[in-house]
Amino acid sequence: MQAGTAVGNLASVVGIRSEETALIVQLKAGSEEAFAWLIATYHQPIYSLIARTIPAGSDAADITQEVFVKVYRGISGFHGDASLRTWIYRIALHEALNQRRWWTRHRRQEVTIEAEAGESREGQPLLIRDTLVDEHESPFDMAAHSEMREHIEAALREIPQAFRAVVVLRDLEGFAYEEIAEILNVNLGTVKSRLMRGRAHLKAQLAPYVADQRRQPSSRLASEEA
Repeated sequence: MQAGTAVGNLASVVGIRSEETALIVQLKAGSEEAFAWLIATYHQPIYSLIARTIPAGSDAADITQEVFVKVYRGISGFHGDASLRTWIYRIALHEALNQRRWWTRHRRQEVTIEAEAGESREGQPLLIRDTLVDEHESPFDMAAHSEMREHIEAALREIPQAFRAVVVLRDLEGFAYEEIAEILNVNLGTVKSRLMRGRAHLKAQLAPYVADQRRQPSSRLASEEA
């Protein structure tokens, strides 16, 4: 039975690789349909990844667009050393890191989300806040209460970048350790070490909020009894 399971798993992997190989061939041939499928499949997870790894989440849309431009221009040089998925995520993290470096150098002045960012298709003023609307929720977003999610997102931004990337890839995006190692171009031991330290940082950042949440029920109960 174990042998049968192993054969089934191997067949599944081979099937996935065959589909990916066919997709890569189409992408390299300039297929608009293949690239449209690629964007539809990876846009939301790449956007979420970038938004959680840069100082200003409002820049995520532009950086995500740049990622797919890089993918389109660079697909001809993709040789399959890693899976297509990990290659795309590697580009995304590289672009996010470049944005962080730019942010550190320039510390640009903050712009209110009520500022105009152009015009909508109907010719109406388009506010920056309108460009940040995310119509789809990730499993993480759906599972977390909005208030808790805000605290987690804020806490994530306080984690050192090297640790944060691993936490996001593993705990929020669901990548395997081996895939994360490929994306970040580090060994497996480094991935596990960074994940452990990143989780410790996150736990420390969230500790005051968790403690406050635990105190609130007791405070409300005491108030009601009084």
